[in-house]
Amino acid sequence: MLARDLEQYLHQQIPLCRAMRVQVAAVDALGVTLSAPLAPNINHHETVFGGSASALAILASWSLIHVRLREADLAARLVIQRNAVEYERPIAGDFSARSALESEEAWPAFAALFSRRGRARLTVLATLEHGGVRAGRFSGQFVALRSER
Repeated sequence: MLARDLEQYLHQQIPLCRAMRVQVAAVDALGVTLSAPLAPNINHHETVFGGSASALAILASWSLIHVRLREADLAARLVIQRNAVEYERPIAGDFSARSALESEEAWPAFAALFSRRGRARLTVLATLEHGGVRAGRFSGQFVALRSER
């Protein structure tokens, strides 16, 4: 899936992406990088609102599994089950989130279980950055449920 196709999908299907002005910076087999400007995500301290940072990390992580499921031609409803975010420093400008599977080796088992049972879980990690410096870390567990297209 191309970055522009994913960005269009996110803006159409998840209105929050449009409001946050999320952009897809990169899509590849190992991860998805999303970015967003400070202005629509600002808080009263003139830094990024924590909810916006968390949302961008969730979206980058969700997008990685979404893209890989599509490439494997597996129709699924993908939902987040649980997550944790560690905020390491304030973000005072445009920011990004880069996702990666917690374990690349987990993907074949996840895909096989999903194909067999119609339900599977996978953990994705994301790094929040501002100005090339890590500003936070995210870990989330996602559940794929069989869906008819």
